[in-house]
Amino acid sequence: MHFKIAKDDKTNHRYSGVLVHPTSFPSPYGIGDLGQGAYDFVDFLAKAGQHLWQVLPLVPTTIGDSPYQGFSVFAGQPLLISPDLLVKAKLLDREDLKDLPVFDQDRVHYEEVLTFKTTLLKKAYANFLHTADKNLLEEYDAFCDSNEYWLEDYALFMAGKDYHKGLPWYEWEDTLLDPTEEERAEWMKELKDSVNYYRFVQYTFYCQWYDLKEYANSKGIAIIGDMPIFPCWDSADVWGNKKMFCLDSKGYPLEVAGVPPDYFSATGQLWGNPLYDWDAHAEDGYTWWIERLRNQLDQTDYVRIDHFRGFEAYWAVPFGEPTAMNGKWRKGPGEDLFLAVKKVLGDDLPIFAEDLGVITPEVERLRDMFDFPGMKVLQFGFDGDGESTFLPHQLDTRNCVCYTGTHDNNTSRGWYDDTSERNRDKIRRYMNTDASSVSWDFIRICLGTIAKYAIFPVQDLLKLGSDARMNIPGVPNGNWSFRYRAGLLDDGMAQGLKQLTELFGRFG
Repeated sequence: MHFKIAKDDKTNHRYSGVLVHPTSFPSPYGIGDLGQGAYDFVDFLAKAGQHLWQVLPLVPTTIGDSPYQGFSVFAGQPLLISPDLLVKAKLLDREDLKDLPVFDQDRVHYEEVLTFKTTLLKKAYANFLHTADKNLLEEYDAFCDSNEYWLEDYALFMAGKDYHKGLPWYEWEDTLLDPTEEERAEWMKELKDSVNYYRFVQYTFYCQWYDLKEYANSKGIAIIGDMPIFPCWDSADVWGNKKMFCLDSKGYPLEVAGVPPDYFSATGQLWGNPLYDWDAHAEDGYTWWIERLRNQLDQTDYVRIDHFRGFEAYWAVPFGEPTAMNGKWRKGPGEDLFLAVKKVLGDDLPIFAEDLGVITPEVERLRDMFDFPGMKVLQFGFDGDGESTFLPHQLDTRNCVCYTGTHDNNTSRGWYDDTSERNRDKIRRYMNTDASSVSWDFIRICLGTIAKYAIFPVQDLLKLGSDARMNIPGVPNGNWSFRYRAGLLDDGMAQGLKQLTELFGRFG
């Protein structure tokens, strides 16, 4: 089931919603999941008159816990699987959830959660192996068949990592690092149980996610997914598709991705992802990208592509450089990629373009050629002197998404508290406020812009400060752990947000 606000909607309808990753939901299991906390959030959105829910990438995360660095761009995050829903599916007993560890209600401690949930998932898998539920087995087989194009690589990759005690794939022996068909078959046989475990976990994730998505859509809420432009080096995507990336004979990148010095970092951001061999993708008809976007748009109703400007030109940093400062711009595939995608997936591509940072007229032309909404972040408009294009009165198109801030920004209250008095004075005068509830002032201004879409992080609804921000770019540890407690998104807040939303005509 899909609920889409038509991209070619010529009406004056304007829409709004909330940015929150499922890891932030309340739950007793140390991390937000796809269970009751998620359904309660969807109910809150409906009561508050919202039509959009934006998430971060839903992938299984690697070291550092960033959803922008995953073991697969296709797979789902096992830590989001709800134990309560596993009980409901008769894959766990309620007894299995007794004597829970004492988890932090305000922060995710990923190592603790990983240990706890892995134990539960392995119990669920053991029960699945002995199930007599024919419908469950048929659904599992159908899932494996329809997702074989990515699932087999992912399951074998993860089983290989377990076999090699977590070592990255480029440190494995040659028979699995770059296996022949015969060698691959031997590994599949040797690691059969582990491979099937990872298939089961993905089946379980997708079942829970699609049920939640159908519920959100039934409430008139569309989900905006998030897709990093580059996969992680130590991922099933790169391991299984080496010819599509610029690697040496041992699997090491020749150059890696990042961005030059910008608003977030004086030395740039060195992401470390291997770069695409775009000629190889073009020769293959961009099949990998088409399947990736098809999968993403099956998971969600829209997708925000992170670092959209990389399709026009990307920052290539020699492998081994300590910072991103000594890179070079190289040309991307440009319009050829999206023309190929449109031929297969249709003309109406529900894509939002993350067009922040160093944006050139060429990037803008690529974005506008396909009518992709770009991003406007209000914090940027009030940071410094002059007439920023991010100021509400400078927005020059309806076809954009206005944010109070993103996952990479400070919260609005935290930003206001930390910025200069000159900027604070500008905020107070511009918004005609005493700033006692400044995050809601930002939300009000965001709703009032001409932007067709207005989105604000849940932290701004909750008026939280800097300690609640989701990510500090360039800081490798301690991010992605924010959680909020049950009951904070109450009916009074929903009513207040609904009134503001209706005041500015954002009722869909």
